[in-house]
Amino acid sequence: MIEGRPFAANGKLCVVATPLGNAGDLSPRAKAVLGAADVILAEDTRSARRLLAESGIASGPGPGPQVLSCFDANEADRSAEAVAWIREGRIVALVSEAGTPLVSDPGYRVVAAVAAAGLKVEPIPGPSALLAALVASGLSPDRFTFLGFPPRKSGPRRRLFESVRGHPFTLVLYESPMRAAETLADLAEVLGPTRRACLARELTKIHEEVVRDTLAGLATRYEEGRPLGEVTLVVEGAPDGVEGLGTDGPADDATVAAAARARLDAGVSARDVASELAARFGRPRREVYAIVTEVVDARASEA
Repeated sequence: MIEGRPFAANGKLCVVATPLGNAGDLSPRAKAVLGAADVILAEDTRSARRLLAESGIASGPGPGPQVLSCFDANEADRSAEAVAWIREGRIVALVSEAGTPLVSDPGYRVVAAVAAAGLKVEPIPGPSALLAALVASGLSPDRFTFLGFPPRKSGPRRRLFESVRGHPFTLVLYESPMRAAETLADLAEVLGPTRRACLARELTKIHEEVVRDTLAGLATRYEEGRPLGEVTLVVEGAPDGVEGLGTDGPADDATVAAAARARLDAGVSARDVASELAARFGRPRREVYAIVTEVVDARASEA
């Protein structure tokens, strides 16, 4: 237990996890470390000062830690400053706006610089949206891969998803609520519409919501109304036998049409058949959808 400043002579960097939204999730150890710090490097100084005030910790100037910004634009300078402060015997705490620092947030360069200088880095574990969503998803937590924030543009985003199409482990990623529907649509098309998935938003907050469905179901749900708040997506790993995009290799129109008839006979919707076969044969979805539509129209005319 840290009381007062008994280790002030031993400089170090403390990487402190802070609440996602519920202030009650700040651990006693994290609170004590923040109160004992000389400097707090914060992704957002306003949220950091608010957290300190809610925890009864005064912040500088004057008594209490000095709160300074640390984000992409100034992280290189802050890294050098942190090394200098720690060598002087100061305690530097690193916090992100919410959750665990470095995980899709600033701070990596600070930690790397302090570690490279042979100085102490002490993790203060706590809240993480990644783990909170994973354990609430109902999907396997045994092995998982974190993809962070996917690219903003559909082309690079789809290429990322194609690279993990055959990956057997559960996938976890963050996304902006503004792009959640587009990302879900790309996931459904590339990984397959029937993959189980979960969208978790506003974790630990008043409006927390965890929605479980297939990728196609989630894509449809949020196409009609975007989710509000921070979003974490959890996606089932690839089933046995799925090795990657276009696992069956290139296929001509007749082969695609035969596969489409089989899937339609199994009760799969034309839209989902097109997404599934586009991924299976490595062909553009619009081409496959046109073939599926021809199959559906031919059946209708025969009826």
